[in-house]
Amino acid sequence: MTVGLGTEAPQFDLPGVDGQNHSLDSYSDAEGLVLVQSCNHCPYVQAWEGRLSAIAREYADRGVRVAAVNSNDVANYPEDSFEEMQKRASAEGFAFDYLFDEPQAVARVLGAEQQYLRDALDAVLSGEEPAVSETPAVGCSVKYR
Repeated sequence: MTVGLGTEAPQFDLPGVDGQNHSLDSYSDAEGLVLVQSCNHCPYVQAWEGRLSAIAREYADRGVRVAAVNSNDVANYPEDSFEEMQKRASAEGFAFDYLFDEPQAVARVLGAEQQYLRDALDAVLSGEEPAVSETPAVGCSVKYR
């Protein structure tokens, strides 16, 4: 199951590494919200962290907000714990919100797939349909309990 492009995001209220809780409503003033499934341990995610920060910075003045959501089972993947998330975000200087989905509710609703993000953002912000609306997911799967 995946959520299609343009589908309303699921309601959530998740703790962020910034010490604040972030809900869908807290992004209501954004022109666009990018929700990315993330974690600390996946090498594919690690390779994209800098690019995700660059996108967050590049599109911030156009009203786009970026939130990365870690939904992994920390009992089996302790490097994905909230404390480790805080350390990684600080060390890497994340320019996006990094949220912890401990109950795994957001991951289950979203189906965790990625898009050609810049093209999709540019198209949506221009009131157009993206040329490529879906791509195969790359990287580690969500580690469900």
